Amino acid sequence: MLKITGLKKDYGKFTAVNSISLEVKKGGVFGFLGPNGAGKTSTIKMVCGLTTITSGDSEIGGISIKKDPVAYKKQFALIPDKPYMFGKLRGIEYIELTAALYGVEKSRFKPMLDKYAAIFGVDEYMNGFIESYSHGMSQKLLITAALIHEPKVFILDEPMVGLDPKSMRILRDEFKKLAAEGMTIFMSTHSLDVAQEVCSQVGIIDHGNILESGNLADILEKRKNGRLEDIFFELTESRLK
Repeated sequence: MLKITGLKKDYGKFTAVNSISLEVKKGGVFGFLGPNGAGKTSTIKMVCGLTTITSGDSEIGGISIKKDPVAYKKQFALIPDKPYMFGKLRGIEYIELTAALYGVEKSRFKPMLDKYAAIFGVDEYMNGFIESYSHGMSQKLLITAALIHEPKVFILDEPMVGLDPKSMRILRDEFKKLAAEGMTIFMSTHSLDVAQEVCSQVGIIDHGNILESGNLADILEKRKNGRLEDIFFELTESRLK
């Protein structure tokens, strides 16, 4: 469903992402893991069209971001690491705006809104102004708005930051349900426990290079280790020696 081929990002003479290739199957939950500065956010920005691609390509369902960027961008939703929200809008207005941008039909809007507002608990404060929201409240509103158009691919950059333990559990459970229904999820996270619990595939990146990627079960078996955390530190720390 999501196919990244030879993706590279240079900032002058510095290479932030070094010609990486990844593929996430339909209904897969992909954990994109790496230390700070490893290249995760730069990769996500290229995949979402938020920064130029030095070389390589990204495809969703066979649609290339280079050849047909408009059709490509209709296929996914993004929760960035530092989202910008319109503070003077009410929560419901922000969701309505998002739905309008993606052309969500009125017959689908209310069922989807009722579903996700209840799941993430945003119905309690949806009529309040966004500028009054806490970070956790804003994050849950963003997720609700992102899912309103039923994207084929859901991309999240550190989605658990700022969420309380209950909300984190709800989001983990929802990832599993969405994947079972056929949605493809690509998320970067520093929470290795979350990655091991919900991800079917992982990719570990450091200094712009992919150190390991593939089905999580296969990686754990290949390395004779039952803990993703141990494998992560083994790979990333070995580069410092």
